[in-house]
Amino acid sequence: MSLRFVLIGHPVAHSLSPVLHQSAYRALELAHCYELVDCPDPPAVERELSRLSGGETAGINVTLPWKRLTLELAHRKDPLAAEIGAANVVAREPDGALHAYNTDAAALVDELRAVDGRKRALIIGAGGAGRAAIAACRSLGIAEILLSSRRFRSGEDWPEAAEFARLGATAVSWPFAAPEKASFQARVAGSDVVIQATSAGMHGADPGEELAELVPWDRLAADALAYDVVYTPPVTPFLAAAEAAGVRARGGLGMLVGQAALSLERWLGCRAPRDAMRAAAEAELRRRAQASAI
Repeated sequence: MSLRFVLIGHPVAHSLSPVLHQSAYRALELAHCYELVDCPDPPAVERELSRLSGGETAGINVTLPWKRLTLELAHRKDPLAAEIGAANVVAREPDGALHAYNTDAAALVDELRAVDGRKRALIIGAGGAGRAAIAACRSLGIAEILLSSRRFRSGEDWPEAAEFARLGATAVSWPFAAPEKASFQARVAGSDVVIQATSAGMHGADPGEELAELVPWDRLAADALAYDVVYTPPVTPFLAAAEAAGVRARGGLGMLVGQAALSLERWLGCRAPRDAMRAAAEAELRRRAQASAI
Protein backbone atom coordinates (compact mmCIF):
# COMPACT_ATOMS: atom_id res chain seq x y z
CA MET A 1 0.00 0.00 0.00
CA SER A 2 1.28 3.45 -0.93
CA LEU A 3 0.85 6.22 1.65
CA ARG A 4 1.04 9.99 1.07
CA PHE A 5 3.11 12.26 3.29
CA VAL A 6 3.56 16.02 2.87
CA LEU A 7 5.49 19.04 4.07
CA ILE A 8 3.46 22.22 4.55
CA GLY A 9 4.89 25.72 4.87
CA HIS A 10 5.45 28.91 2.89
CA PRO A 11 7.63 28.83 0.90
CA VAL A 12 8.58 25.15 0.53
CA ALA A 13 10.08 24.82 -2.97
CA HIS A 14 13.64 24.85 -1.57
CA SER A 15 13.05 22.02 0.90
CA LEU A 16 15.13 18.85 0.95
CA SER A 17 12.41 16.92 2.74
CA PRO A 18 11.19 15.00 -0.34
CA VAL A 19 14.77 13.90 -1.05
CA LEU A 20 15.22 12.71 2.53
CA HIS A 21 11.96 10.83 2.78
CA GLN A 22 11.94 9.31 -0.71
CA SER A 23 15.48 8.00 -0.13
CA ALA A 24 14.25 6.40 3.09
CA TYR A 25 11.28 4.79 1.35
CA ARG A 26 13.59 3.33 -1.29
CA ALA A 27 15.95 1.95 1.34
CA LEU A 28 12.99 0.44 3.19
CA GLU A 29 11.45 -0.86 -0.07
CA LEU A 30 8.25 1.11 0.47
CA ALA A 31 6.10 2.66 -2.26
CA HIS A 32 5.12 5.75 -0.28
CA CYS A 33 5.26 9.28 -1.71
CA TYR A 34 6.25 12.59 -0.15
CA GLU A 35 5.08 15.94 -1.52
CA LEU A 36 5.60 19.65 -0.93
CA VAL A 37 2.44 21.68 -0.33
CA ASP A 38 2.82 25.46 -0.28
CA CYS A 39 0.33 26.93 2.20
CA PRO A 40 0.26 30.72 1.84
CA ASP A 41 -2.39 31.29 4.52
CA PRO A 42 -4.07 29.63 7.52
CA PRO A 43 -7.04 28.27 5.51
CA ALA A 44 -4.57 26.34 3.35
CA VAL A 45 -3.03 24.83 6.51
CA GLU A 46 -6.46 23.87 7.77
CA ARG A 47 -7.27 22.14 4.47
CA GLU A 48 -4.14 19.97 4.68
CA LEU A 49 -4.83 19.06 8.29
CA SER A 50 -8.36 18.09 7.31
CA ARG A 51 -6.99 15.81 4.60
CA LEU A 52 -4.81 14.14 7.23
CA SER A 53 -7.71 13.71 9.63
CA GLY A 54 -9.77 12.16 6.86
CA GLY A 55 -7.06 9.64 5.98
CA GLU A 56 -6.19 11.06 2.56
CA THR A 57 -2.73 11.91 3.92
CA ALA A 58 -0.77 9.66 6.31
CA GLY A 59 1.47 12.27 7.97
CA ILE A 60 2.47 15.92 7.81
CA ASN A 61 5.73 17.76 8.41
CA VAL A 62 5.50 21.48 9.13
CA THR A 63 7.98 24.25 8.44
CA LEU A 64 7.92 28.05 8.64
CA PRO A 65 5.68 29.90 9.30
CA TRP A 66 3.04 27.41 10.47
CA LYS A 67 4.59 25.50 13.39
CA ARG A 68 2.70 27.40 16.07
CA LEU A 69 -0.59 27.44 14.19
CA THR A 70 -0.39 23.71 13.57
CA LEU A 71 0.11 23.08 17.26
CA GLU A 72 -2.94 25.19 18.04
CA LEU A 73 -5.10 23.31 15.52
CA ALA A 74 -4.04 19.81 16.59
CA HIS A 75 -6.46 17.79 18.72
CA ARG A 76 -3.69 16.33 20.87
CA LYS A 77 -0.30 17.75 21.74
CA ASP A 78 2.82 15.91 22.78
CA PRO A 79 4.10 17.47 26.05
CA LEU A 80 7.39 18.61 24.49
CA ALA A 81 5.63 20.26 21.54
CA ALA A 82 3.23 21.96 23.95
CA GLU A 83 6.12 23.20 26.08
CA ILE A 84 8.03 24.54 23.08
CA GLY A 85 4.89 26.02 21.55
CA ALA A 86 5.60 24.66 18.08
CA ALA A 87 4.99 21.45 16.12
CA ASN A 88 6.83 20.18 13.07
CA VAL A 89 5.17 16.74 12.85
CA VAL A 90 1.52 15.72 12.83
CA ALA A 91 0.34 12.10 12.99
CA ARG A 92 -3.16 10.73 12.58
CA GLU A 93 -4.56 8.63 15.41
CA PRO A 94 -6.90 5.69 14.65
CA ASP A 95 -9.92 7.81 15.60
CA GLY A 96 -8.88 10.56 13.16
CA ALA A 97 -7.53 12.88 15.86
CA LEU A 98 -4.44 14.88 14.91
CA HIS A 99 -1.47 14.47 17.29
CA ALA A 100 1.24 17.16 17.11
CA TYR A 101 4.88 16.51 17.94
CA ASN A 102 8.18 18.36 17.86
CA THR A 103 11.21 16.41 16.62
CA ASP A 104 13.41 19.50 16.11
CA ALA A 105 14.55 19.59 19.73
CA ALA A 106 15.57 15.92 19.88
CA ALA A 107 17.39 16.23 16.56
CA LEU A 108 19.31 19.27 17.82
CA VAL A 109 20.24 17.46 21.03
CA ASP A 110 21.86 14.74 18.93
CA GLU A 111 23.78 17.41 17.01
CA LEU A 112 25.00 19.13 20.17
CA ARG A 113 25.96 16.09 22.25
CA ALA A 114 29.59 17.27 22.30
CA VAL A 115 28.61 20.38 24.29
CA ASP A 116 26.95 18.47 27.12
CA GLY A 117 27.49 20.31 30.38
CA ARG A 118 28.56 23.65 28.87
CA LYS A 119 27.80 26.76 30.92
CA ARG A 120 26.27 29.35 28.59
CA ALA A 121 24.40 29.27 25.29
CA LEU A 122 23.32 32.14 23.07
CA ILE A 123 20.32 31.50 20.82
CA ILE A 124 19.48 33.96 18.07
CA GLY A 125 15.85 33.72 16.99
CA ALA A 126 12.55 33.47 18.86
CA GLY A 127 10.58 31.29 16.45
CA GLY A 128 9.96 27.55 16.49
CA ALA A 129 13.62 26.71 15.92
CA GLY A 130 14.67 29.03 18.74
CA ARG A 131 12.19 27.42 21.11
CA ALA A 132 13.43 23.97 20.13
CA ALA A 133 16.98 25.17 20.76
CA ILE A 134 16.04 26.20 24.31
CA ALA A 135 14.66 22.73 25.00
CA ALA A 136 17.78 21.13 23.53
CA CYS A 137 20.12 23.28 25.63
CA ARG A 138 18.16 22.49 28.78
CA SER A 139 18.34 18.78 27.99
CA LEU A 140 22.12 19.10 27.64
CA GLY A 141 22.46 20.69 31.06
CA ILE A 142 23.57 24.15 29.88
CA ALA A 143 23.23 26.35 32.94
CA GLU A 144 22.53 29.76 31.36
CA ILE A 145 20.56 30.18 28.14
CA LEU A 146 20.39 33.62 26.54
CA LEU A 147 17.99 34.35 23.68
CA SER A 148 17.86 37.41 21.47
CA SER A 149 15.54 38.40 18.65
CA ARG A 150 14.60 41.49 16.68
CA ARG A 151 11.36 41.40 18.64
CA PHE A 152 13.25 42.36 21.80
CA ARG A 153 13.92 46.10 21.54
CA SER A 154 15.74 47.89 24.36
CA GLY A 155 13.51 50.05 26.54
CA GLU A 156 10.29 48.29 25.54
CA ASP A 157 8.19 45.66 27.25
CA TRP A 158 8.64 42.20 25.80
CA PRO A 159 5.38 40.26 26.14
CA GLU A 160 7.23 37.02 25.32
CA ALA A 161 9.99 37.49 27.90
CA ALA A 162 8.01 35.73 30.64
CA GLU A 163 7.23 32.84 28.31
CA PHE A 164 10.89 32.38 27.42
CA ALA A 165 11.78 32.58 31.11
CA ARG A 166 9.32 29.74 31.72
CA LEU A 167 11.09 27.73 29.01
CA GLY A 168 14.42 28.41 30.71
CA ALA A 169 15.90 31.30 28.69
CA THR A 170 16.70 34.92 29.49
CA ALA A 171 15.67 37.41 26.81
CA VAL A 172 18.44 39.82 25.74
CA SER A 173 17.56 42.99 23.83
CA TRP A 174 18.51 43.15 20.16
CA PRO A 175 21.24 45.73 19.34
CA PHE A 176 19.69 48.15 16.86
CA ALA A 177 22.34 50.85 17.42
CA ALA A 178 26.11 50.90 17.93
CA PRO A 179 26.02 51.51 21.73
CA GLU A 180 23.50 48.69 22.08
CA LYS A 181 25.78 46.38 20.10
CA ALA A 182 28.60 46.88 22.58
CA SER A 183 26.25 46.14 25.49
CA PHE A 184 24.87 43.07 23.71
CA GLN A 185 28.32 41.66 23.02
CA ALA A 186 29.42 42.20 26.60
CA ARG A 187 26.33 40.36 27.82
CA VAL A 188 26.84 37.30 25.61
CA ALA A 189 30.64 37.13 25.85
CA GLY A 190 31.91 33.83 27.16
CA SER A 191 29.14 31.78 25.53
CA ASP A 192 30.08 28.13 24.92
CA VAL A 193 27.44 27.57 22.26
CA VAL A 194 25.92 30.00 19.75
CA ILE A 195 22.87 28.77 17.85
CA GLN A 196 21.61 30.70 14.83
CA ALA A 197 17.92 29.76 14.78
CA THR A 198 16.50 32.07 12.11
CA SER A 199 16.27 31.81 8.31
CA ALA A 200 18.95 34.49 7.86
CA GLY A 201 21.51 33.45 5.28
CA MET A 202 19.29 30.80 3.72
CA HIS A 203 18.78 30.82 -0.04
CA GLY A 204 15.84 33.12 -0.73
CA ALA A 205 15.75 34.59 2.80
CA ASP A 206 17.31 37.67 4.42
CA PRO A 207 21.09 38.06 4.04
CA GLY A 208 22.94 36.80 7.08
CA GLU A 209 25.93 39.15 7.22
CA GLU A 210 24.37 41.62 9.64
CA LEU A 211 23.41 38.89 12.08
CA ALA A 212 26.85 37.28 11.87
CA GLU A 213 28.50 40.59 12.77
CA LEU A 214 26.61 40.79 16.06
CA VAL A 215 28.38 37.81 17.60
CA PRO A 216 31.58 38.67 19.53
CA TRP A 217 33.50 35.79 17.98
CA ASP A 218 36.78 36.71 19.66
CA ARG A 219 35.13 36.80 23.09
CA LEU A 220 33.46 33.40 23.13
CA ALA A 221 34.56 30.64 25.47
CA ALA A 222 37.47 28.45 24.46
CA ASP A 223 36.39 25.59 22.19
CA ALA A 224 32.99 27.22 21.59
CA LEU A 225 30.62 25.79 18.97
CA ALA A 226 28.60 27.80 16.45
CA TYR A 227 25.56 25.98 15.07
CA ASP A 228 23.38 27.27 12.23
CA VAL A 229 20.01 25.59 11.71
CA VAL A 230 20.16 26.68 8.05
CA TYR A 231 21.44 23.92 5.75
CA THR A 232 21.43 25.62 2.36
CA PRO A 233 23.83 27.07 1.46
CA PRO A 234 26.22 24.74 3.33
CA VAL A 235 28.29 27.73 4.46
CA THR A 236 26.19 30.68 5.59
CA PRO A 237 27.59 34.11 6.57
CA PHE A 238 27.18 33.02 10.20
CA LEU A 239 29.26 29.88 9.69
CA ALA A 240 31.82 31.73 7.55
CA ALA A 241 32.31 34.32 10.32
CA ALA A 242 32.72 31.57 12.91
CA GLU A 243 35.30 29.71 10.83
CA ALA A 244 37.21 32.93 10.12
CA ALA A 245 37.47 33.48 13.88
CA GLY A 246 38.66 29.92 14.49
CA VAL A 247 35.40 28.87 16.15
CA ARG A 248 34.07 25.37 15.49
CA ALA A 249 31.13 25.65 13.09
CA ARG A 250 28.43 23.25 12.03
CA GLY A 251 25.50 23.67 9.62
CA GLY A 252 21.97 22.41 10.05
CA LEU A 253 21.94 19.43 7.69
CA GLY A 254 22.38 16.96 10.55
CA MET A 255 19.43 18.47 12.40
CA LEU A 256 17.33 18.33 9.24
CA VAL A 257 18.13 14.66 8.70
CA GLY A 258 17.52 13.90 12.38
CA GLN A 259 14.11 15.51 12.57
CA ALA A 260 13.06 13.82 9.32
CA ALA A 261 14.20 10.43 10.61
CA LEU A 262 12.28 10.91 13.84
CA SER A 263 9.19 11.96 11.85
CA LEU A 264 9.36 8.81 9.74
CA GLU A 265 9.80 6.64 12.81
CA ARG A 266 6.77 8.29 14.39
CA TRP A 267 4.60 7.62 11.33
CA LEU A 268 5.78 4.16 10.33
CA GLY A 269 7.02 2.61 13.56
CA CYS A 270 10.33 1.44 12.09
CA ARG A 271 13.94 2.59 12.29
CA ALA A 272 14.83 5.26 9.72
CA PRO A 273 17.83 4.62 7.41
CA ARG A 274 19.68 7.77 8.45
CA ASP A 275 22.86 7.07 6.49
CA ALA A 276 20.89 6.74 3.24
CA MET A 277 18.95 9.91 4.03
CA ARG A 278 22.10 11.91 4.77
CA ALA A 279 23.84 10.67 1.61
CA ALA A 280 20.83 11.59 -0.54
CA ALA A 281 20.66 15.07 0.98
CA GLU A 282 24.36 15.71 0.42
CA ALA A 283 24.10 14.54 -3.19
CA GLU A 284 21.14 16.85 -3.82
CA LEU A 285 22.94 19.83 -2.29
CA ARG A 286 25.93 19.16 -4.57
CA ARG A 287 23.62 18.94 -7.56
CA ARG A 288 21.97 22.26 -6.68
CA ALA A 289 25.34 23.94 -6.17
CA GLN A 290 26.56 22.74 -9.57
CA ALA A 291 23.35 23.86 -11.24
CA SER A 292 23.56 27.36 -9.73
CA ALA A 293 27.16 27.67 -10.88
CA ILE A 294 26.25 27.12 -14.55
